[in-house]
Amino acid sequence: MLYKDAGVDIDVLNLIRKGIGKQVSKTFKNRGKSSFGLFGGIYPINNEYLVSSVDSVGTKILVACGVGKHNTIGQDIVNHCINDILTTGAIPLFFMDYIGFSEIEKNVLIDIVKGIVISCRKEKILLIGGETAKLMRFYPKGIYDLVGFVVGKVNKKKYLDTSKIRPGDILLGLRSSGLHTNGYSLARKVLLRKYTFSSYIPELKCTVGEELLKIHRSYRKDLEPKLKCIKGLAHITGGGFYDNIKRILPEKCSAIIDKKSWRPQAVFKLIQTLGKVPEQEMYRVFNMGIGMVVIIDNKNLRFFKKLRPRIIGEIVKGDFGVRIT
Repeated sequence: MLYKDAGVDIDVLNLIRKGIGKQVSKTFKNRGKSSFGLFGGIYPINNEYLVSSVDSVGTKILVACGVGKHNTIGQDIVNHCINDILTTGAIPLFFMDYIGFSEIEKNVLIDIVKGIVISCRKEKILLIGGETAKLMRFYPKGIYDLVGFVVGKVNKKKYLDTSKIRPGDILLGLRSSGLHTNGYSLARKVLLRKYTFSSYIPELKCTVGEELLKIHRSYRKDLEPKLKCIKGLAHITGGGFYDNIKRILPEKCSAIIDKKSWRPQAVFKLIQTLGKVPEQEMYRVFNMGIGMVVIIDNKNLRFFKKLRPRIIGEIVKGDFGVRIT
């Protein structure tokens, strides 16, 4: 089974994004460093860059609705957005949310916001507002949409300039907590053909619902003190290893990933086996147990020992993008 068999065609989405990017870039004329299309949008102000990101938790919402647990989905969206702007070296300042629905119980909305507040407090950022929109007959009853917006800043001298990445640099992998917030259309289609959300799976050591609702990990506290030793960060979200690492590689630099250097969590093997998902598709859709890839000079490896990272690959000369061996 492929991702497009579950209704998501990555190639088509990439073409759409490319077309949108061309249109948006027309607004950047004479705007200096302003950019669009990386993990965060960049806007220069004096000696700093404001970095923003907007995202959703996708169809993970359907898992929350199916299980009846809504107090973690808000944490997912905050952490996801913070990870995105962290890839530029930016530290988050404030967060906003959008919740859209047709008919939903009051306690569900309260639980969603509780989750957002929990992560904002942990990350020491402000939740300055948001929008709650009731759109009658637009969403199925009991289903909602959740979108998050984050803004951070980074001094221009501390901005993570990925053009400094060179052949010989190494790639470190930081573990994910699970699927995070990507690939859920495929995961649900595969797993729910055989199981329900309440099914206990011995190899997972929890139910299907509990596994799929594991909170998207935030990497800010681990990486913020080490940003000066980092050349590049790739948040492994939609597009997996291939699209997310490629987007930060400079010209004439490619990445070789050694998949034997770590062991993905059991849920990924379960999805691949049950769905007969090709291995290349797995690494293009899911994070496969690595939520953040850190590119550093080998001499700086000693500064990351406490994080227990895995050396998962290296930068080589070439224009093939990302190769997984």
